[in-house]
Amino acid sequence: MVKDLLNKSAILQRDKCSYAIVPQTPAGIVSPGELQRIVDVARKYGVEVLKFTSAQRIAIVGLKEEDLDNAWLELEMEPASAIGKCVRSIKVCPGTTFCKRAQQDAVSLGSIIDEKYHGVQLPSKFKMAVSGCMNSCSEPAVKDIGIMGTPRGYTVMVGGNAGIRPRLGDVISEGLNETEVLELIEKIIGMYKGYAKRYRIGRLIDDMGLDNFKKELGLI
Repeated sequence: MVKDLLNKSAILQRDKCSYAIVPQTPAGIVSPGELQRIVDVARKYGVEVLKFTSAQRIAIVGLKEEDLDNAWLELEMEPASAIGKCVRSIKVCPGTTFCKRAQQDAVSLGSIIDEKYHGVQLPSKFKMAVSGCMNSCSEPAVKDIGIMGTPRGYTVMVGGNAGIRPRLGDVISEGLNETEVLELIEKIIGMYKGYAKRYRIGRLIDDMGLDNFKKELGLI
């Protein structure tokens, strides 16, 4: 049976014969040169459409299996971790780098998180988001770890997800600076790694109770 080609970071499409590849674009930012290479690869290998994903990436859709290796070589970009039990994406709003409404530097923090955690293996798929203000354009409330900027610092939420069993994240800490957010993320992921059950962290919180979860993190 035809399947995704994990060794080529290629996702089988609905037609069961073509593939999509997704270059990694940390914080949803791409340079003009990288964007040009994506377009050049698409044109060279007869791709008819590029798809912007919910994870702020550009999927090159409709590649033949025999063209995958050359496509990656010519892109000169790392593959995104779009499938598997790992940290898949860190969605980031424009933050104070670009947005007049932002109250915190989401791009800087999100880029650090992406560099450190993107692709890290965990018991289940894991998504994160950073927003620079309470408009929450990156949807932190429905991410496994969501970080929301406020005038007083960052609020951290854990356990959110969309999908078939949607769940809003629980607020576990508020008024944090960038360093404190990164330290808390490290604790959360380290704790989650220690549980063998293969489900999202929101279900883990439901099983053990929010207070017990916070106690394990040393928050109460």
